[in-house]
Amino acid sequence: MPADAVARVYAKSLYELAEEAGGRSKILQVASELEGICELARNNKSFGEFLGSPIIDRARRAASLRRICHEKVTDLSLRFLLVLNEKERLKHLELISEAYDQLVDTALGRIEVDVYTATPIDEEQLDSIKNRISTALGKEAILYSYVDQEMIGGLKLFIGDQLIDGSVASRLRRMNKQLRVRGADLAGRIGRIIEEGGET
Repeated sequence: MPADAVARVYAKSLYELAEEAGGRSKILQVASELEGICELARNNKSFGEFLGSPIIDRARRAASLRRICHEKVTDLSLRFLLVLNEKERLKHLELISEAYDQLVDTALGRIEVDVYTATPIDEEQLDSIKNRISTALGKEAILYSYVDQEMIGGLKLFIGDQLIDGSVASRLRRMNKQLRVRGADLAGRIGRIIEEGGET
């Protein structure tokens, strides 16, 4: 089974357990805990290797997980990590966390949006963008703001896997394309005029 399909299966199981254990609040708590563990794995190379290494004995890794996560995550999240460890699926934790987030967003009517701008934008601007997207899509937009120094200006939005490019560079490319099309059309008309003039 492909890794993303495996991730969806585990994410769905965890979501259902969280829903049974405490509804919306538990679902969100588990999502936060998963993201925290994934962030630790991304930022700490040793911890990331510890989770994904096929060499480490499962029993030893389980004991370490209990020590590391004790009092830092809920019992549900810890038990889930131990199941992943037993099934040797901890290497898929990032994918599982992403699949879980998608389930949460769908269930709660939310949508995640990555916002890229040439320079940092303030909270007021971010709120304005959030409100416009939420109104347009009929869902609560969860925004993540990033700075792309290669951009000239404007903004780019990634909504799921869809790109909405409102950057200055994109506008310039569209303008250049329109000018080329209009230029070719104008050249054609001039050519026809010249040909017609030569026939008279």
